[in-house]
This record gives sequence, C-alpha cells and structure tokens, in this order.
Amino acid sequence: MIAANDERVNLHMARAHAAIALEGAEKEACREEIRALLKARNAVLVAHYYTHPDVQQLAEDTGGCVSDSLQMARFGKDHAADMLVVAGVRFMGETAKILSPEKRVVMPTLEATCSLDVGCPIEEFGPFCDTHPDRTVVVYANTSAAVKARADWVVTSSIAVDLVDYLDRRGEKILFASDKHLGHYVQQQTGADMLHWDGACVVHEEFKAQGILDMKKVHPDAAVLAHPESPAAVIGIADAVGSTTQLIDAARHLPNPVFIVATDQGIFHKMQQEAPGKTFIAAPTAGNGAACRSCAHCPWMAMNGLDNLRAVLRADDALGQEIHVDPELGRRAMLPLERMVNFRR
Repeated sequence: MIAANDERVNLHMARAHAAIALEGAEKEACREEIRALLKARNAVLVAHYYTHPDVQQLAEDTGGCVSDSLQMARFGKDHAADMLVVAGVRFMGETAKILSPEKRVVMPTLEATCSLDVGCPIEEFGPFCDTHPDRTVVVYANTSAAVKARADWVVTSSIAVDLVDYLDRRGEKILFASDKHLGHYVQQQTGADMLHWDGACVVHEEFKAQGILDMKKVHPDAAVLAHPESPAAVIGIADAVGSTTQLIDAARHLPNPVFIVATDQGIFHKMQQEAPGKTFIAAPTAGNGAACRSCAHCPWMAMNGLDNLRAVLRADDALGQEIHVDPELGRRAMLPLERMVNFRR
C-alpha cells in the first residue's frame, strides 16, 4: 500500500504540474491547431468525465469520446483511428494500448497517475493473491497493467455489482482490489464472499456524510449522488449510487432541482449539458485549503489540458508521452480486459 508520505509527495507534484489554463484567442487558436493535428495524424481524442471541460468539449467536437473508463476502453478498441489520444490517468492509456496493441497510444502527460493504481503495486498484490489461490481475482480498472495481468476479471464501477453477482451465483469466492469502498458496496449489494485489498481513492474517501447532511438542511430539495468509491456512510445517505455514467443518468432523470454530488467535480460539465435547468453542488470534503487533499477534484486529472494535448500531437516522438506495454504482459492482461469489455455488452 502507498505510504502516507509518498501520497502527500505525489499529490503535491500533481498540483505543481497542473495543466496551464488558456483563455480567449489563445485558447481558440490552440483548439483549432489540435483539430488539425488530430485529422493529420488520423487520431481520435478519448477523454474521461473528470478532465477539464475544455478537453471534454474538444473530444466531443472532433468526433471523439467523453465517457467513463469502460466506454473509453470500448470506444478506443472499436475506433478505426491509427492513434488514440487518451486524456485521463495512466491506467486508462495502458488499457487502451493493451486492447489495441496495433495502435499508437499517447497521453498529454504520463505523470497523471491514480492513487488506487499507485496503492496496489504488483510486488505486494501478487503475493497477496498467491496466499488465497481459491479465490477468483477481480481487479478494478484503476490498476496497473501488471495487476490486471494477475487478475481473472477486470471491472469498472458500472459493471462491478453485476459481474460479482454473476460470479457469486457460480459459487466463486472473490478477491477484490483495489478500492475497498467499492468492494464493500459490491459485497453489500450481492452478498458475495469477498476478500478486499485495502486501498482507497484520495478524492472519494474525503467526502463526509455529516457534511452532506448539514448541506441538505440548506438545500432540503436536493438529491445526493454518490460514487461507490465513497465511504459507506456517504453511500448510505445517497439517493443514487453508481458509476459516472450512471450518476449522469440519475441527474437527468430524477425530478430534484438540486444535486449534491459526491464524486469528482469534473463531472459537472456533462451533468450541466444533460440537465441544464438543474443545480449541482460539490459534496463537502475533509477540509479546506491545505487540509484538503483533493477538494473533490483529482489532481492527476487536472494535469490534462489543451496546452500539453497540443504539445504531444505536435511532436513526432510524442515527447516521451507514448504508452508502451510489454507484449507478454499485455497478452496476459488482454484476457481479463476483454472479459470486462464484452460483459453484457
């Protein structure tokens, strides 16, 4: 597991390397150049809901994809582009490369990692699995290629409950990594026999149930939307729990005029597109200023911007931001990833 001091250093470095925000004519010129470069390189932009709205909008405007990690994986695998430009965090780029080894996969920055990935190193996870050989290994998509290669199944939050329920009905016992909150939520929903890796997301773990209840007093007509990476107390008071895509659907379909959202604030861009007459408020976190590690926004997702997206497309050598996965490792990781992509498609 990642040490607390290492985590603080990583968060500090991520904030220090946040993408440069462009404005006005400079931003528009950058957008136009990226459009031209994507076309010239037969490339497509695939962005996560947690990235900056400018990046999301550009992906949509250029025929790319803005989605959760499962749909990002499916889109990249099925698209005819020669190059996939993945705006998100590193495990998403690795997943794209494993599923499309013949394509060139680049990212605005390879320094954009994930606390769940870093907190589940294969050097510790492999022996943990070896200690429990009777269990089916199910790992969250937020893990490294090496951890995926050790797994039987890969899941995202959108299919975790259904997949574990399927395995449970087959009589299988589960070893689940890397997010303990998601794992416990899945176990509560399915009743499956599950053993959990002790990991958590630095963004979602900060949401506090009492703070949300206090906010509900100010906004009594608000519905609470929570990602299952959130602590159990937060999930317990939520009106809807689900993946990013599922929470966007809830915002669109629930009648409430106001939503308190316990996930990364990057999702607000798509929520406001899908439900333009509604108000979205970030759920309170553990603290303010220096006491707040994430403040409801992943510092690594914030490293993706128009400036470094343009830079990586300009460079013939991709500025060292190209994803490479060892072919043998990729081959072993391909099987559980393809199971994920094809599960109840």
